[in-house]
Amino acid sequence: QVQLVESGGGLVQAGGSLRLSCAASGRTFSRYTMGWFRQAPGKEREFVAAVAWSGGFTSYGDFVKGRFTISRDNGKNTVYLQMNSLKPEDTAVYYCAVDMGGTISKLPVRYDYWGQGTQVTVSS
Repeated sequence: QVQLVESGGGLVQAGGSLRLSCAASGRTFSRYTMGWFRQAPGKEREFVAAVAWSGGFTSYGDFVKGRFTISRDNGKNTVYLQMNSLKPEDTAVYYCAVDMGGTISKLPVRYDYWGQGTQVTVSS
């Protein structure tokens, strides 16, 4: 059974940093694109970042503007999201997901498996 477990969320002041982790099990995820999305109350799920299977190609949402970095450790079946210069508008539940389709996509519908999410709250 496929399982994705996020961790690392929490409460941080504006300008601070957090590092999210997503541990995958049940498949050889090193073959697949992994991504991060977020969803704030009353808003649609939003693409944050994705990394190709090799780690050599990444994509980010327009709002990131160099503040976040996605990376992966295929030996540990884990993907990370380093978030710096956090803003109150970054407050949301952050989800990791796996796209088994082969190419990076920003569309949630393209992703096949999802974690349960981790809350990130940024205070002003």
